[in-house]
Amino acid sequence: MKKYVIVATKGRPEQTRILLDFLADQEVAPNGVYVVGASSEDLPDVTGHRLLGLASVHLLIAPAAGLTIQRNHAIAALLKGAPAEESGERWFASFFDDDFRPHAAWLRECAALFEAHPRLAGMTGRILADGVKRGGLSESDAVRYLAGELPPEMHWASGAQRREVGCAYGCNMAFADHVLRECRFDEALPLYGWQEDYDFTARARALGMVFYEPSCAGVHLGVRSARTSGVRFGYSQVANPLYLARKQTMERSHARRFIYRNLLSNVYHSLRENALFDYRGRLKGNFLALMDILRGIIHPLRILEL
Repeated sequence: MKKYVIVATKGRPEQTRILLDFLADQEVAPNGVYVVGASSEDLPDVTGHRLLGLASVHLLIAPAAGLTIQRNHAIAALLKGAPAEESGERWFASFFDDDFRPHAAWLRECAALFEAHPRLAGMTGRILADGVKRGGLSESDAVRYLAGELPPEMHWASGAQRREVGCAYGCNMAFADHVLRECRFDEALPLYGWQEDYDFTARARALGMVFYEPSCAGVHLGVRSARTSGVRFGYSQVANPLYLARKQTMERSHARRFIYRNLLSNVYHSLRENALFDYRGRLKGNFLALMDILRGIIHPLRILEL
């Protein structure tokens, strides 16, 4: 089974280069790696990188910035070089954030999962630690978690048992060839593309099950650079779940819980200064979105005007 990796990156060439180091250390090498930025400045310098001797590495520039746009650009390039459907040769593509650090067995275990379940649509791996909610983890932290020197943290994508899930975690997920021939990321979810993984997984589940696989472990650093502004993110916290509910890839009750939980969290954390996160900006974005609901113009793409 052929194994491909897609990495969409923006403003993080150094973090992406380090991810390539981890891909070179995989117990089973990828057949191809597609790194896609929005400009040449986003792409790492791979001159002399040892991964070049193990895999075909493609550095791509998407027509515009945005996680969904960049991933779709990479999928289009991958489909030109991947085995054709008529060949009968199976393959999958994993999607890693540029600040995800996979265990050396990640691709091997992922391939074994897809081989054992021929109609599996997709999967997501185990998160040993996630720096998103605490301002980020260091590279040395990641190495210690991967080596077992630090105990795994509690996370919704954790646990020792394989199980079916309704959403793959966008920082480390993989989908089978039959899914990637039919599905694309929704480019109406711009920039950081918040909840794009939920939307994509919902459409993939129409083509097969999606598993959480504990043997595919890794660490999400949660690097803060190049992230969406607080106001834009706050707007997305309201607009994106509503949009997905309307297109029926998210249940309305689930969308409401997302919105209420984030709104209450932003109100609570806005009562005092926070050095790590712009909760007041998020709250402002929440209220701008609520006003747009009343005006009947709410849409995820509105953040491009903020």
